[in-house]
Amino acid sequence: MNILIIGDDTQKGEILTLPASEKNTVIFTDALPGIESLTNFDAFFILSDVEEIDIKIFQQKPVFINSVFKCLSEFDLPQNVGRINAWPGFLSRPLWEVAAHSENNIEPIFRELNRLAIVVKDEPGFVAARVISMVINEAFYAFEEEISNMEEIDRAMKLGTNYPWGPFEWAEKIGIQNIYLLLKKLALKEERYKPSPALEKLYGQIKEREE
Repeated sequence: MNILIIGDDTQKGEILTLPASEKNTVIFTDALPGIESLTNFDAFFILSDVEEIDIKIFQQKPVFINSVFKCLSEFDLPQNVGRINAWPGFLSRPLWEVAAHSENNIEPIFRELNRLAIVVKDEPGFVAARVISMVINEAFYAFEEEISNMEEIDRAMKLGTNYPWGPFEWAEKIGIQNIYLLLKKLALKEERYKPSPALEKLYGQIKEREE
C-alpha cells in the first residue's frame, strides 16, 4: 500500500516515532503546489489546511483530514473523507481516533502506519482532545483559585494520573488557541465546557500580541 501524507516536519517526526510497515511506501510532503500530480497513491492524509486542496482530485480514494473543531457534517466534502486529530502530541500516539462516513478499509490503512484506528462519532474534539481540554480548563480554575502554582499542578497531575505531561505543559504543547477555541465550541451546547476566566484572559493576551 502506498500512502501520501501532506504535513509539516513536526507532524512527520511524530508519525515516525512508530515506524510504518516495511511492506508499504509512505511519502511525506509539505508542498501543496503540484499536489495534483501525486494522486496515484492508495490513501491520503492531509494534515495541513484542507481548504487549500481540491479533495476531488483524489478520485474517491480514502482521504483523512486534520480537523479537530469542525465535523465532517460542517464540510462540503465527498463520502471518502474522514477526519483525525493531528494536534501536537497526538500523532505520536499508537491509537488514532477517526470519524468517517464508512469504516471500510480504515483499519488496514492505519495499520500500515503502525497505528490502531479507533472509530468515534463525528463530534468536535473527538474523545481525547475533548477530555484533555477539560482537564486543562480545570487546571486553570485551580490556578485561578490559588490552590497551587502551575508547576506544582503539572507535577501533581503527572504523578497522580501517569499522564506524559501536566495540564499546563499540554496546553503549551497543543496551543492555548486550540484549547480555547475547542472549549468555546463545545460550550455552545454544554455550559460545563465554558473556558475559565484565566484561560480566556490568556487567550486574549495571545490574540493581542498577534495583531
